[in-house]
Amino acid sequence: MNQQAISGKLQNTDGGTATASSDLDERTKGTAPPTVSSAKPASWRRLLPLALGLPFALVFGLFQLAPMAWVLIHSFQAGGGWSLANFGQILGSPYYRQSFANSLDLALWSSLLGLAIALAGTAALRQVPGRLQDAVVAFTTMASNFSGVPLAFAFIVLLGMNGAATLLLQELGLFEGFHLYSRAGLILLYTYFQIPLAVLLLYPAFDAIKADWREAAALLGAGPLHYWLRVALPVLSPALLGTFIILLANALGAYASTYALMTSNYNLVTIQIAGLVAGDIFLEPQLAAALSLLLMGLLLLVTAVNQWLIARSRYE
Repeated sequence: MNQQAISGKLQNTDGGTATASSDLDERTKGTAPPTVSSAKPASWRRLLPLALGLPFALVFGLFQLAPMAWVLIHSFQAGGGWSLANFGQILGSPYYRQSFANSLDLALWSSLLGLAIALAGTAALRQVPGRLQDAVVAFTTMASNFSGVPLAFAFIVLLGMNGAATLLLQELGLFEGFHLYSRAGLILLYTYFQIPLAVLLLYPAFDAIKADWREAAALLGAGPLHYWLRVALPVLSPALLGTFIILLANALGAYASTYALMTSNYNLVTIQIAGLVAGDIFLEPQLAAALSLLLMGLLLLVTAVNQWLIARSRYE
């Protein structure tokens, strides 16, 4: 009797379990399990970033890729066919070689001077209070956009033959022998618009320098000069090299300020390109394309050397 009762209870229990399971299946039968696809965003959300980036891609293609393709194709065309005559004419002409030499001369000197002044100015700027620091950075941002014809006109008014600063300094005997419309004047002009750009590029790089490094160097007996040579400059070297390359490219591509100040009286690559494309006498766009391609190749070479130096001098 006991065994029969126990087996009966087990049968009742199994039957109840089966009934509960069947009721649960009926209740959940109409409910679909969550799928991975339902958690994904809708298709229009996936396409929205592409749609927003389409205008940028269109502008980049029209104003960057298309002109580069035009320059690349037409630089190898002469006499109605494919030829290297344009490059032979440029490399064989002392006049065009002088334009590259003058452009490199101005770019190198203005980049080095602008970088040195910006490095000293940025180091001093990081020591001033916060509000004054923000005001100087805002002014530097505004000054970096002051270039082209307005900048050349400002230099003419101040430092021209009859400029206000020129006459004042000549009376004091401090400005003898300087001529704005010369190589020295162009270097001064180029350096002026290089400094704000260099300050903006170097300003964030100083965040990598810790404040206690100077104190630690002083405790070890290092003076300010040794601190900058052994600690600060190695840390800033990648930023300095990168800023120098950007300044060099900025100077090599400068045109408006130089032309407004010197017209065509100073032989530069950019002035030669503009004269060949929009000159009043000779129009040789294919030769201008070859000059542009050589200038781009020069910039690519300098950039490649910069990346190699950064890879070798990276501070860990």
